[in-house]
Amino acid sequence: MDLSRLHHFHGGLKLPECKAAATATPLRTLPVPPRLILPLQQHIGEPARPVVAIGDQVRKGQLIARAEGYVSVPVHASTSGRVTDIGDYPVPHPSGLSAPAIVIDSDGDDTPVAGTPHGDYRSLDPSELRNRIRRAGIVGLGGAGFPTFIKMNPGPHKPVDLLLINGAECEPYISCDDMLMRERPQEVIEGIHILMHALQVGTCVIGVEDNKPEAIAALEQTVAADHRLGDIRVQAIPTLYPSGGEKQLIRILTGREVPSQGLPADIGIVCQNPATVAAVYHAIHRNEPLISRIVTVTGTGVEAPANLEVRIGTPMRHLIEACGGYTPGVDRMLMGGPMMGFALTSDALPVTKTTNCLLATTREELPPPEPPRPCIRCGECVRVCPAQLLPQQLYWFAHARDFDKAQDYNLFDCIECGCCAYVCPSRLPLVQYYRFAKTEIWAQERDRIKADIARQRHESRQERLEREKRERAERLKRKKQAVREGDDNSKQAAIQAALERARARKQTGADSPEKSD
Repeated sequence: MDLSRLHHFHGGLKLPECKAAATATPLRTLPVPPRLILPLQQHIGEPARPVVAIGDQVRKGQLIARAEGYVSVPVHASTSGRVTDIGDYPVPHPSGLSAPAIVIDSDGDDTPVAGTPHGDYRSLDPSELRNRIRRAGIVGLGGAGFPTFIKMNPGPHKPVDLLLINGAECEPYISCDDMLMRERPQEVIEGIHILMHALQVGTCVIGVEDNKPEAIAALEQTVAADHRLGDIRVQAIPTLYPSGGEKQLIRILTGREVPSQGLPADIGIVCQNPATVAAVYHAIHRNEPLISRIVTVTGTGVEAPANLEVRIGTPMRHLIEACGGYTPGVDRMLMGGPMMGFALTSDALPVTKTTNCLLATTREELPPPEPPRPCIRCGECVRVCPAQLLPQQLYWFAHARDFDKAQDYNLFDCIECGCCAYVCPSRLPLVQYYRFAKTEIWAQERDRIKADIARQRHESRQERLEREKRERAERLKRKKQAVREGDDNSKQAAIQAALERARARKQTGADSPEKSD
């Protein structure tokens, strides 16, 4: 692994950064709102299952929904109060649909649940650290929401030799990680030491785009003052979208290529987000589950952009109000950035673990999409694609619903960065087509799995019926055999008894005295 120089990935774009407005003021903590809405699925995998009932009193940090299945994490109360409802509520999702959630009305006391922080994480073995991180409900806070404890367990056949912290934060407008690294670098470094111990690795690289000099300086100062074992280095990288993509950052820092549809662990690397690492620090050193996160509130549609630390479950309108409210020309709001984010239907939706940015925009700042025109096969999308795919071919296959061909052209290597759509002169909504194709393929796969399960059940039932039929036939055969053997034995016994009686009579006659003359 070559860490002595930087490498390059294919394609990418130079985009307007638009981060200065939200980073102009220090990080602020938003007060606890009167009501919190906590969706049961704030991560990739199975939704959590409630362990509280309506009317229950809960404390801050208390478990309210347990993990259901392996790829799942629990949900905790973000403050103390009373559970007032458990039901379906609108959640931030591209579908705009509702999902199960637990509603807590705050009592204003913010009373924490009793707990004792662990003194020294180095006395815990990696398995115990993973379990504690899972119980804390920690997921990737960069937007994907993948359970962190799974990333920390690559398996015995995938030795890890590098921990990589993804501080690139390359998408325009988003600056929550930047502010965390600027103002709380100690939490990031402490969390890194915990993960290095859990992964048993000796090297960590923190990759940060060079448009964040304050964050780079804060991290370097903290690392320089830290004299513990472990090689932790801060590496500035060129500002180029999407350098924050996991595979792209690995390529830049190490020169390694993650295999098609593979994982970083396949080449000995584990990637984590700075906010995720800080959450690990809170979980291990302070015994605090993941109940808050930093959110960037920005865009020309809000009066005073800022970065706010908020409790999970806070309705988004409270964040907008804390930033001075909407401007007169506000047109729409996105969760995430302009490249990979999605439009929200309401500001009453709750902040979740994957909410990194609320972008309120005007038409001048982010015009509505133009009507698409026919593809002119200019090849611009191929030039900028960081995954080195053929976006126009994937578009045609997705449009024609030829999903097998789309997979042949490595559809699932697409990171949905939006570079292709950004440069497309025909204004084709390329990423939407790729997402559609992926969703259809996943649905077909689920149907196939269900059909396989049904077929296996049918075959198992038929096999069971045949087995029972054979067993009944065998039992009947044995019974008939036993009857025949019983009849034969009875006959033999009767014959033997008759012979015995005859011998007895003969013997009796021979032994009697002779008659006198």
